[in-house]
Amino acid sequence: MFVRYIIRAPQLSRGLATHAGPAVAVPATLHLKSGQSFYGKSFGAPRSTYGETVFSTSITSYTESMTDPSYRGQILVFTTPMIGNYGVPSNIAPFDSQDVGVILESQNIQAAAIVVGDVAEKFSHYKAVESLADWCKRHNIPAITGVDTRAITRLLRDQGTTLGRLAIGADAALPSPEATEFWDPSKENLVDQVSTKVPYELNPTGSIKIAVLDFGAKANILRALVRRDAAITVLPWNYDFNSVRDQYDGLFLTNGPGDPGHCMEAALKLRRTLLEWNKPVFGICMGHQIIGMAAGLDAYRMTFGNRGHNQPVLALASAGSIKAGRVYVTSQNHQYALKLQDPFPQGWEPFFINCNDSSVEGIKSTADSGKKVWGVQFHPESAGGPLDTIEMFTDFVAECKLHKAQMGENVDTVVEEPLDIPVAPRVAVAATA
Repeated sequence: MFVRYIIRAPQLSRGLATHAGPAVAVPATLHLKSGQSFYGKSFGAPRSTYGETVFSTSITSYTESMTDPSYRGQILVFTTPMIGNYGVPSNIAPFDSQDVGVILESQNIQAAAIVVGDVAEKFSHYKAVESLADWCKRHNIPAITGVDTRAITRLLRDQGTTLGRLAIGADAALPSPEATEFWDPSKENLVDQVSTKVPYELNPTGSIKIAVLDFGAKANILRALVRRDAAITVLPWNYDFNSVRDQYDGLFLTNGPGDPGHCMEAALKLRRTLLEWNKPVFGICMGHQIIGMAAGLDAYRMTFGNRGHNQPVLALASAGSIKAGRVYVTSQNHQYALKLQDPFPQGWEPFFINCNDSSVEGIKSTADSGKKVWGVQFHPESAGGPLDTIEMFTDFVAECKLHKAQMGENVDTVVEEPLDIPVAPRVAVAATA
């Protein structure tokens, strides 16, 4: 007797996936100032907007990119074909020695609009609470899908970053705006829009006190400092740090959006700090450019900038965990860079250079200058992106502790802050709202 067994293939399903996107397609058009138009459908807020059209080669972490204040005023094109497949997490975290009030890079979406080739109509992730489409609608951010993002990226690489307009609904059928109608966010002081308006503290019981000049700080920069036992005071971008500098063991300058030329006030104040103050100073992205301008270097606008999580940089000098001659893979988001000049200003030297376009990726004070100052164009906090340079935060905090110990102070105690500065959570998240 023969027994017949029938084996049925399992039915594959995404039981946790949730539908996203509109039930009825709403037309959308991306117009570039250079004359090209791309037609697709809307999946975000039902409104039109202008902005600076840029692209990012990041494969993951679209939520972190969209909440990065450095994308303020920009229409963000993702080169990765599908975006939205793992949804959007809750953006609430505790205020303690390990966190800073948000999960992502700020409380809100900072990009003016987003452009994707194929938005995921379902999402599935154990931390997801809403779809990308719902998130964009809730934050009133327009978005377009169904366009050839590869073609858009090639255009932006060939002709450079271009002003654009994302037209939604009835506006999508209208002709492209006149050249004079396009809005250029670089003409505005975007840093002033995203920087905190009032000082606030995080982790006030930390063993060292670090002042942070906020040009549009990513939350993971603040998180990287508090997790290394630093008590940080976040200050507005144009705050007169020289009036309170003796209360701190170090100074940190954050990333930020737009043209660093709008922040010359901060650069001039920092120039005095660098001349008169001998404690460690570290800057990232915009902060790096401000340090360079204070040192006497010029900043210039790049053709299309560097945005993504895979930018290789070559270390030209050794400092802490960084070893000269090694290539580090980094996360970046910037349109401006410092000019490489010969000779370099006295007391300064190049620290990193980009392996793709030879742009300056970092500067540092020389050993004979008696200073401990670093600036890097990339993002060591790597959210998202590689962890190659994350230990630069450890290096900075260690230098602050060493300097404090050399001054005869106990690094396990914190001097009381005489200023009336609120402790998070009252205003911490507002810094990048």
